[in-house]
Amino acid sequence: MTIRFDDRVAIVTGAGAGLGRSHALQLANRGAKVVVNDLGASVDGSGASESAAQKVVDEITAAGGEAMAHGADVSNEEQVADLVSRTMDKWGRIDILVNNAGILRDKTFAKMTMADFRKVVDVHLLGTACMTHAVWPIMREAKYGRIVLTSSASGLYGNFGQANYGAAKAAMMGLMNVLHLEGARDDIRVNTLAPTAATRMTEELIPEDALALLKPETITPGLLYLVSEDAPSRVILGAGAGSFAVTKVYETQGVTLVDDDLTPEGVASAFDRISDTEGQEELTQAFHQTGKYAENAAKARGIDLGQSKK
Repeated sequence: MTIRFDDRVAIVTGAGAGLGRSHALQLANRGAKVVVNDLGASVDGSGASESAAQKVVDEITAAGGEAMAHGADVSNEEQVADLVSRTMDKWGRIDILVNNAGILRDKTFAKMTMADFRKVVDVHLLGTACMTHAVWPIMREAKYGRIVLTSSASGLYGNFGQANYGAAKAAMMGLMNVLHLEGARDDIRVNTLAPTAATRMTEELIPEDALALLKPETITPGLLYLVSEDAPSRVILGAGAGSFAVTKVYETQGVTLVDDDLTPEGVASAFDRISDTEGQEELTQAFHQTGKYAENAAKARGIDLGQSKK
């Protein structure tokens, strides 16, 4: 099976360099018409220029593909609306959205200003939400959409000095989980890419020997699968140096405390059993957890929920 994107239109944000550029080039190489979005800002989000996006467009057109540049700030609703409007005017459809744009303003939490915290969240989280919200009705009407959010190990596992970035990246999981549920009826599949790559955002954070292995091109094959016709949905795909893995959140079976045991001391004394991973399971929506807890509590008290519902 060959994965192709002929007749598909894709928007890739933050596509003027690094991962976004790699994603845009490879989508175009496999037939997609690509909107190359890049604000042209520095790593910390300052400044702006559409030249970076245009250079990628020039690369695509020189190779025989179709592309257009747009310098929207993804956290600016008016600029995002203009990007979407121009895309529809040019090609009449939007099938794929790759939310890749991001900035870094790293400092320890004690030294970080709330302005720097807010700006990083604005670009990563609100920028992703703005872009996705703008294309959502188009995809719903078409009964087709492939959306990728970009997370990070910093969000999934933590990284010193990146409270703002980690918080924004962790939020991608929650956004994906809800959009997966809401988009399923209309064949809108939503996934999250959690890449580790050698880009201008990571070049000072990763040892030089590792940088040579962590090229963006080693990650893009995973992205292309996540936006393909037969893509999964609600997947967090870790990627780097040609390695791919799926991250899932599991919940232990847990322990139900009742009566005199339902105290902080009871939780403390039962914590080893509460933490026991035997029989842990993946929950796929919030009410699965609610139902689990209600059923456990009913069993502990000898209540038949089936009878109580009648």
